[in-house]
Amino acid sequence: MAFRNPSIDALPRHPLIIGGRHEEQGGGEMLAHVYPATGKVTREIRMANADDVDRAVVAARKAFPAWRAMPGDKRRDLMFRIAALFEARSGDFAPSLISENGSVAMTAPYMGYDAAQKFRYFGGWCDKIHGRTIPMWGAPAHDHVAYEPYGVVGIIVPWNGPLFAATMVMAPALAAGNCIVLKAPDLAPYSVMKLVEILHEAGLPEGVVNLVTGAADVGEAMVAHPGIDKIEFIGSGATAKKVLTTAAQSLKPVGLELGGKSAVIVFDDADLMLAAKKGLTGAVSSNGQGCVNGTRLLVQRGVYDQYLQILAAMAGHVKSGDPFDAATVLGPVISGGALERIKGMIDRGVADGGRVVAGGERLGGEFADGFFLPVTVIADVANDCEIAQNEVFGPVLVATPFDTEEEAIALANGTEYGLGAYVHTQNLRRAHHVTRELQSGMIHVNGSGEAMQPNCPFGGFKKSGHGRLGGVEGLHEFLQPKNVWMSMVAPEVNS
Repeated sequence: MAFRNPSIDALPRHPLIIGGRHEEQGGGEMLAHVYPATGKVTREIRMANADDVDRAVVAARKAFPAWRAMPGDKRRDLMFRIAALFEARSGDFAPSLISENGSVAMTAPYMGYDAAQKFRYFGGWCDKIHGRTIPMWGAPAHDHVAYEPYGVVGIIVPWNGPLFAATMVMAPALAAGNCIVLKAPDLAPYSVMKLVEILHEAGLPEGVVNLVTGAADVGEAMVAHPGIDKIEFIGSGATAKKVLTTAAQSLKPVGLELGGKSAVIVFDDADLMLAAKKGLTGAVSSNGQGCVNGTRLLVQRGVYDQYLQILAAMAGHVKSGDPFDAATVLGPVISGGALERIKGMIDRGVADGGRVVAGGERLGGEFADGFFLPVTVIADVANDCEIAQNEVFGPVLVATPFDTEEEAIALANGTEYGLGAYVHTQNLRRAHHVTRELQSGMIHVNGSGEAMQPNCPFGGFKKSGHGRLGGVEGLHEFLQPKNVWMSMVAPEVNS
């Protein structure tokens, strides 16, 4: 198999877009972006620095009064135009998505359609943001609540799904009337560059969305900047602690969507073929590099061996290959360093008593230049060991047997995370009971990701973050309530 390298001409060239101006280089360090399927450089990019962040904030603050004052129907119509253009140009995102992090061609066009859905849904809210009146007692008065935008929102998105994450935040933030400074991740910058280019092509006013591409120093400059009124961070818990520490200096509000170690609970009455197919998505979706992926398989003992046999057989048929090939199902992980880290976790998981039933070794031969690992399933993993408690962020599933319903709940809740959970059963009573007891922000019963649509709230419990994106809850993340009390007592007039 000949692995294709990305065409430079198909990749966007503007790591900075500030005040509507498309800039081919920033003032920061040079980045040699590596295509993870071949280990070769796609392009060298001069990233942003703190001065570029300041320019982006100035442009956003300048644009904010007019954007905030735009009537809801006008903003709605613009959001709908953006959605239509995303839909029409969905294929244009594919080269960027594949090149930046090894996403596969099979799923890449869906990301443009998903972006369209988010802008269309939240565009529909633009002319429906209204307050409420509150009855008063003690004195005649009229009291009302108005919902207003924060101002400038700084958005920091991760490398594993930058387009998905960016649009999940940008659509409600814009609908609410905020302006944006968006940081594209250094490891995967291209799809977010393309996103902002298309926003301006659709007619978004200059300065409403500004793009800076960079590494941690650029994110730190955004969080510390006094002109940014709120930060929305999607990424790791370790980085989130640094974000919160910096934001605390100015008491800046921060929304967090962080990691997960989501359980897939398979009861003995489940449809095992469906449960195995859905369970496999935890290793395949985003090449196993998804925060909400179901990566802990908790299987009732009576069907444990049968389930693992089905899953291992399915894993063996997952096609790894050239991400530009439409038949490829599983692409590479993001880097050589990530691959070494994942392999180390697999080895330690086996040393802790785990048993590899599928995969486990780096792919060689034609795959040797890239960062490929097949779907890996490790059975008999104790719930308290490293690989069961920590994010692997690769195509790795771990399996643990359980006996009772209550044991399954305890195992599922037995991590510091609480982002997603997946329950497979045909018993309605059990489904209601288990979902009520799970400490998780998003739960699927006999599914694997269907609720990741823009009208559903998405977010986590515990160390998976706080706040919600999606649905009316996501809209209100970017609005501040203002309470106004007005006396209805006529003033005395001096004669």
